[in-house]
Amino acid sequence: MSLQRQRGNAAERAIAKRLGGQRAGQFGGEDVAHAVYSIECKERATLPTWLKDALAQAVGHAPAGKTPVVVLHELGGRHDGDMVVLRLRDFENLGEDV
Repeated sequence: MSLQRQRGNAAERAIAKRLGGQRAGQFGGEDVAHAVYSIECKERATLPTWLKDALAQAVGHAPAGKTPVVVLHELGGRHDGDMVVLRLRDFENLGEDV
């Protein structure tokens, strides 16, 4: 098994553990099986700087008690296809805030 695949497997296991799911990626389909979410894990050596900057801006501008979120929209696309990015720790806390 390649080193890249080993790292991907480790990331899937870590996310499954943190979110209370079960790693299922070795069977094809979703990477982490969860009661509510269908989770696909992606690991890269580096993430785009503009994306990290956007999230840092959202964090810096978020008033106390609010969850920072970045919405990614492709010019000319429909907004129902937009993507939402937030930190894993904030995602984990979403259920607690409701």
